[in-house]
Amino acid sequence: MRRVKVAIVEPSAIIAEGLASLLTQSGEYDVVYVGATMRTLIERFAVVASDVVVVGSQAVVAAAQPLRSLYDELQGVALVALSTTMCDEELLRQFDGVINIYDSYQQIHRKMQSALEQEPSNPYSDSHDLSERERDVLILVARGKANKEIADELNISIHTVMSHRKNITHKTGIKSVAGLTVYALLNNLLDQADVAL
Repeated sequence: MRRVKVAIVEPSAIIAEGLASLLTQSGEYDVVYVGATMRTLIERFAVVASDVVVVGSQAVVAAAQPLRSLYDELQGVALVALSTTMCDEELLRQFDGVINIYDSYQQIHRKMQSALEQEPSNPYSDSHDLSERERDVLILVARGKANKEIADELNISIHTVMSHRKNITHKTGIKSVAGLTVYALLNNLLDQADVAL
């Protein structure tokens, strides 16, 4: 039986390591990442390749908006909230499951399995609108910046830049830099004076 790969994002080392130990000891889960911030996980997501991302309450509140809209890498993976403090119900609705710090292993396992069995969300089903970060990348592409320059300017990894570019191409149906530049101009994302000729 294939073990489920789990990434844990929780700033409290005691809580994160405790959950990781509990899951690993069960023999059903493989904890492939434990870290304090979503940004660090996203930078390593291609290597981590988890099936489930467990996110602590503090990271949920810090994001203040749906994580899947912030991070395209989270499309198609199960998102589970780890409730350690009181959290707005609206923020918890974005998750496929919610586990509580006081849950037993059996409860955690049942909730994680339920989250895994849910239909993965399709990032393109509701809208072809670009996310804010995708618009940032598109603007820099239209200005003639290379992937490395974009990564440095936005303080993200080159892999994340390439992922955003792939999503932009998928959503717009435009593959060329010239076409993306025209798209950016037509959608008032930048002025003609900003375009390198």
